[in-house]
Amino acid sequence: MTGKEVNQVLDVLVAISEPVEIKFLWRPQLRDAADEMVLETAINGRADAIVTFNERDFRPVPGLFGVSILQPKKVIDRIIL
Repeated sequence: MTGKEVNQVLDVLVAISEPVEIKFLWRPQLRDAADEMVLETAINGRADAIVTFNERDFRPVPGLFGVSILQPKKVIDRIIL
């Protein structure tokens, strides 16, 4: 994937993104506080998935909330194909 293609994908993601109000705090669930904020945003935003290279530190917790963990390449392949 070229730099131009990456920028196009990021532009699409920004265009369809929505702000998420944090209504409920679910801490502590994970080892890393930064990961906790990602998990809380996903849960409060009713996300289908968290896209990350850091699958290991999230598993299995998001599944308890109905949120999948996906590698970035898998998501990009879905968008492009």
